[in-house]
Amino acid sequence: MNHLQWTEKETIKKVKCLHTNAKKYMVENRLTPGKLYDVKNETEEFYFLVDDKGKVSGFYKDYFEMEK
Repeated sequence: MNHLQWTEKETIKKVKCLHTNAKKYMVENRLTPGKLYDVKNETEEFYFLVDDKGKVSGFYKDYFEMEK
């Protein structure tokens, strides 16, 4: 149950939210465009990060860009 400890896990990178224009899911109440987020885990399709509510949630990578 590794996912239960992701909030304490070391941040692997930071990403910047580009938009919250989701086709299927409501993300505007969890993400803020222009804000940086700490990525705790990632897969091919998703970033798992600490959202605006303080929970670790998974979001499609196309909402973000890598922070320089």
